[in-house]
Amino acid sequence: MDAVAGRSGGHREVAAMRIGRVLLAIGLVAVASVGGFAAYIAWLGIDGGAPSACHGTPAKGRLEGGRRLPAWGDNYRAYSLLGFMAGRTFVHGTVRDAMRDAYAELKKSNPELRFIYAETGWPWGGSFAPHRTHANGTSVDFHVPVRTLEGQVTEVPTSPFHLFGYWTRFDNNGKSGSSYQLDFEAMGQHLLALDKAVRARGISIRLVIFDTRLQPRLRASKSGALAMSRMAFNSKQAWWPHEDHYHVDFNVPCR
Repeated sequence: MDAVAGRSGGHREVAAMRIGRVLLAIGLVAVASVGGFAAYIAWLGIDGGAPSACHGTPAKGRLEGGRRLPAWGDNYRAYSLLGFMAGRTFVHGTVRDAMRDAYAELKKSNPELRFIYAETGWPWGGSFAPHRTHANGTSVDFHVPVRTLEGQVTEVPTSPFHLFGYWTRFDNNGKSGSSYQLDFEAMGQHLLALDKAVRARGISIRLVIFDTRLQPRLRASKSGALAMSRMAFNSKQAWWPHEDHYHVDFNVPCR
């Protein structure tokens, strides 16, 4: 049994490494196709002298001077080191700063909580498959905060075998099998921290997309109710399940 488990684990590691190489190759090919050295510098996440500039819309646009958070911080991390290395976590600089400010606020107010930011976009924006938006640096996916059924803070699984966190299913009560309970209060706290951070930086939250089945549970929590009173949520179910993550469109002035 142990030998079989060991071989299985080895196969998974090999598969993960292969997926990592593919993602990295995609990032490098994209870099080569959009501007050579300048694009490479952006892909590394090095802040240039010029501020970010977004063009068009989240569905059809582009981004200049994309920025990103580190792969991890005191109370947050990227959804995938592979995705991070491939360049799939860039946003407009003001959005990045607001994300960072919100996590810093939550570190002070709720130091026990842990958060995961997921896919955002290329450093230069543009088409971002399989997403239909995320084209101009103003859209961010956040994986839902969760607890064990015993109430301990934990995280949704984000391995390649779980589609990097995009394949955890929750029932109408916010439970995922016998493993996780969606932490609606923590989600509300995060949205409120984001709202405070964006207002301080002169922008706003345009729309939050979250599973319509679970919105009543979010509204039933203290922080969730306050967050939903301050920002717009989708009223119709999205084309892709949004129960394991919530998509936030930031209202940034674009050219």
